Amino acid sequence: MTSERQHPRDRGIDRVPAHRQSTEPPWSGLELRVPNDRSRESLVSFVECVLVELTHADVGAEYRSSNIWGVKLTQYIAADTVGERFKKRHYDERLGWHEQTIPRQDVREELINRLSRPVSLATNQSHTHPVEEPDTFRVNPTWQLRTGRRTSKR
Repeated sequence: MTSERQHPRDRGIDRVPAHRQSTEPPWSGLELRVPNDRSRESLVSFVECVLVELTHADVGAEYRSSNIWGVKLTQYIAADTVGERFKKRHYDERLGWHEQTIPRQDVREELINRLSRPVSLATNQSHTHPVEEPDTFRVNPTWQLRTGRRTSKR
């Protein structure tokens, strides 16, 4: 005699789902080198994802370029909770830090323009010893931006 009722384990209840939740935060994969082979539409989508993460998580975006004169960093951090104003921090080894507050649209345009460059600023041949590191862009926790520490998974 068979029962019409099924045991919970037979219906799939209490089973481990086939797709496990990632332990990585959603912004952890937001990284790009310049130059890259992404289309303009893909870069616009990428930048929009970055801006959302900057607004909703304690993270900042950093564009890093090296050249014979040293490292240049440009960082973007949300300045409000609605994502309309951002702090733009620029660092040049020769000049130090400069900070200003700019609107979302300016950040969006700057990032799209930087990330769509056909060549890295680091490969500028105006000096005798070109730098071999490409420009990089990534999203990191804000505490890493403030201290300059890196915990890369390379």
